[in-house]
This record gives sequence, C-alpha cells and structure tokens, in this order.
Amino acid sequence: MIEKVKQLAAAQAADVVALRRHLHAHPELSFEEYQTSAFVRRQLEALGLQPQAIAGTGLVALIEGRNPGRRTVALRADMDALPIQEQNEVEYRSQNPGVMHACGHDVHTSSLLGAARILVQLRDEFEGTVKLMFQPGEEKIPGGASIMIREGVLENPAPQSVLGQHVFPMLPAGTIGIRPGRYMASTDELYLTVRGKGGHGAMPEQNLDPVLVAAHIIVAAQQIVSRRANPKLPSVLSFGKVVANGATNVIPNEVYIEGTFRTMNEEWRQQAHRHLRQLCEGLAEAMGANCELEIRGGYPCLENDPATTERVRAAAEAYLGAENVIEIDQWMAAEDFAYFSQAAPSCFYRLGTRAADGRFAASVHTPTFDVDDHALQTGPGLMAWLALQELAAPAR
Repeated sequence: MIEKVKQLAAAQAADVVALRRHLHAHPELSFEEYQTSAFVRRQLEALGLQPQAIAGTGLVALIEGRNPGRRTVALRADMDALPIQEQNEVEYRSQNPGVMHACGHDVHTSSLLGAARILVQLRDEFEGTVKLMFQPGEEKIPGGASIMIREGVLENPAPQSVLGQHVFPMLPAGTIGIRPGRYMASTDELYLTVRGKGGHGAMPEQNLDPVLVAAHIIVAAQQIVSRRANPKLPSVLSFGKVVANGATNVIPNEVYIEGTFRTMNEEWRQQAHRHLRQLCEGLAEAMGANCELEIRGGYPCLENDPATTERVRAAAEAYLGAENVIEIDQWMAAEDFAYFSQAAPSCFYRLGTRAADGRFAASVHTPTFDVDDHALQTGPGLMAWLALQELAAPAR
C-alpha cells in the first residue's frame, strides 16, 4: 500500500502545485475565505464528495471506505491568509493587495485536497472513514477551530484521532518535524490603559504622570515570569505597543499598552492572569493612578497526544525514512489546532518546505515566505498514508 500511495502522490504532484499556486494568488483574510471555500468545494465535488458548510466559510466532507463505522480519522487544513503585502516576484504572487498566504495555509489546503484525491482512489482498500476539515480563521481570535468544534465537526462521526500539518521552513522539503506532548503555547492578548493627570512636563508636581506608572508596570510585570512561574515551565510576557501620545514637554493623561502572555500549562495560565491583574491594579493605585486591564483569551496550549504521535512518527518513518523524521523543540508561537488537541487525541506535525540549496528559508509571517514545490508531493502523500495507518490502528 505504501508504494501505491507514493505513486499516486507522484502522479498528481503537478496538479497539487497548480492548486497551491491558484490559492496563493487569491488569498483571503480570516473568516472572509468566500472564494477559497467555493474553490475547495468545487474540487471536492469533482471527487464525488458532498462537502457541508461549517463555521461560515469552512467545509467538512467524508471519504468512506469499507465498513465506514469501524474507525474515523480527521484531517485538518486551514485556509485563511494574513494582512501582509507580498514581496515575492513570482508568477503566482498575490493578486489581492495587502493580503498574502505568508503562513502556508495555501500549502495546507492544497495538500489536503491532494490527500483527498489519493484516498478517494483507495476507498475500496481501507476500512473506516476519513473526515476532511477545511477550516477558516486560524489567524484570528477566537479561531475557526473553536467555532467548528462548537458546531459539531467532531461529531457524527466522532474521530478517534485528528491530524494537522503545518509548513516549516527550518526543515528541508522531504522531511517533517514532530514532538509528543506539549508543543505550542497558549496565547492571550493584553490591553492595558494607565490613567493619571497630564500637564506641562516642567511642572510634574501638578500632574500624576501615567508614563512613569506605565514604565513601572512594564518592568515589574516581568517578575511574574521570573519569580512566580515554575522555572521549568515555559512562559513569555512581552509588550509590543506603548502609546503615550504626549510631547517633549507634555505629560499625557493616559498611556495605552498592548502585549501578549504565553505559556504551556492551562492551570498556570489562569494563575498568571490573576497575578498580572493584581500587579497592574495594585501598582497603579500605589502610585496614585488607576488602570484598566483587558485580557483577551486566545488559543490554549497545543499538546500532541503521546500515543497518537508515536503512531504518526512510526508511519512517517516508514513513508519518508527514519532520517527524515526529526524531533523538534517546543515553540512559543500559538496555533488554534490546539482546540482540536484539547478535544480529541491529536498530532500536529511540521512539513519541511526549504529547498536543498537553501532557498525558501524565509520565515512564516514575512512578505518573502515561499516553499519548495517538492514539499507539495511530500505533504499530500504523507497525509493520506497517515490517515490509512490511523484507520488501521487497533481500537482503544
């Protein structure tokens, strides 16, 4: 079977590249994937599948083999792009100004379509059901995964495992990266307003300087990570935007701050929220000011189920060779696949996309991100093979 999957993947490699380039040229922002969804729907219907709308612009479809109720595996691909102006000078560059597939979701979607083509051709040779999940809005809170789950994507039938694939320019095409257990961080957005009393910079005694208060809060808040967190537990607190809007001789009435808090433990995450709120409010009050902190909860920690991940590792080693399946480190970025990992046994792995000569090494979320086309043969074939192996796994 493994050779048959590889042959089918090779036979359609050019078509998958064409699918990806079409999607890359026509990116759409989170929850606005109308044309993308219509395009994916047409591809699925051409395979004889019956996709159903979910979460607005999302789609779900089933590929049923023999004895479809035996076991179900779900495969997920996200479809949205980022608000980035592309700088690549390629024929398939974005045709939508200010919007770009800079995170590889075009690769994810075309790979899942390619996997679907392979699995449809093999449906008489496997038992069980493959659930295809084309997800909107990964790049924007609350995340399309949470909405799909709320609308029942993990029901009727309920998958015994969920697999997700994501581009990774740090690895060469033909390889994947994998890690069991905690892999990616939760992410929360912080919006803080510190209010005082503005006035002339030459008369500080008549004012209550919110810039000084905000500076103390920014520095003091770091002790939540350095002194309140378990040092063996990854945590990040970063402030990326500070707006005082005064002048050289003008103290403003308020300071506005934005930041992010990330960690890999849900219990500590909630404790840190309380510590941060107490610190901001208490320090502002002690200095005679007041503050308002909004913590906008984002994605949870992404944890790869150990048993599922070990099965994926073994299957990937059989398909790619053990030397091409690489253990990767934890990453403090966030991904809404985490909602799937919290709801069902899951594995989220990384697809190498860098060329052997070093090209296509630009990071995701940059205007020069692109991938080696060889990854578009690895991605669909591997995903189809992993689905087949999950369906063949013994019931737990």
